[in-house]
Amino acid sequence: MKRVFLIGNGESRKGFDLEKLRQHGKIYGCNAIYRDFNPDVLIAVDHGIMHEIYQSGYCYNNQTYFREWNRLPYQTFEMTIYGTMDKNEIDNVKKWFNTFKMNERKEETEYVFHGVNLKGKASIVKRYEKDPKKHEVLKKEINHTGIYVSWTRDDDKANNLSEIIKPKDRGWAAGSTSGLVACLKEKPDEVYLIGHDLNSKDRLLNNIYKGTNCYAPAEQQAIPSVNWINQWSILFKEFRGIKFFKVNELIEDRDKGIYVDDLVNNQVKEWEGKTPNLSYIDYKELKRRLTLA
Repeated sequence: MKRVFLIGNGESRKGFDLEKLRQHGKIYGCNAIYRDFNPDVLIAVDHGIMHEIYQSGYCYNNQTYFREWNRLPYQTFEMTIYGTMDKNEIDNVKKWFNTFKMNERKEETEYVFHGVNLKGKASIVKRYEKDPKKHEVLKKEINHTGIYVSWTRDDDKANNLSEIIKPKDRGWAAGSTSGLVACLKEKPDEVYLIGHDLNSKDRLLNNIYKGTNCYAPAEQQAIPSVNWINQWSILFKEFRGIKFFKVNELIEDRDKGIYVDDLVNNQVKEWEGKTPNLSYIDYKELKRRLTLA
């Protein structure tokens, strides 16, 4: 029996010891999970968190898959980042722009770039700079998207998602992308979704890392789950030969189909009758199935 565990960052997994899963199968994680735990494979798709992960040094020893992780030769750096701007123009833009993230270059000869180059930022400055009343708008617009540069090592373990997802990366969220990579790469018999909560109990953001770098504030409204639900549904149908288990905190009476009545632990109505290879279990059942202590 080949198992894979897909770890999301929903709050339902708080207190569960992920290390106990390691002896039972491969562990795939998403985004900032690397801050607390090293999965066998880490998936990230958003600019900020991808570059945070890389610049932490995590990729030097741990396998990762990133979106559009295209390495460029160092000779292209000045033109890619600054275009045809002169030093005065660059310095002027940097007075307003504070989301330029770049690790220190040592002997690296390649880099990965995401975002909008400084030439694009300069047009925003020109539009608002002369009107003091619009300076707050300027700051907001110019920092709406960042510039992220990571100088990369030849011996790292960072991979481009397009290397495994053919014919091309689907643009899915990190969680469902981790499921797709795991199914393609591992060809498992069973896949367990842990911490993939989809929804929120209190209508506010449901994420262990909320309020930290690259994440929205804790008081933000929950992100609508429609895209996540659709992506998982496609995955379940595409890999009909794999048994998927969504692990909830508590199921009151599994035999009678009576589930806790909240948006995190209830059955996903959009999947009902459409995903015969999906089952719901709770942590008690997960431990029983894997004989965890």
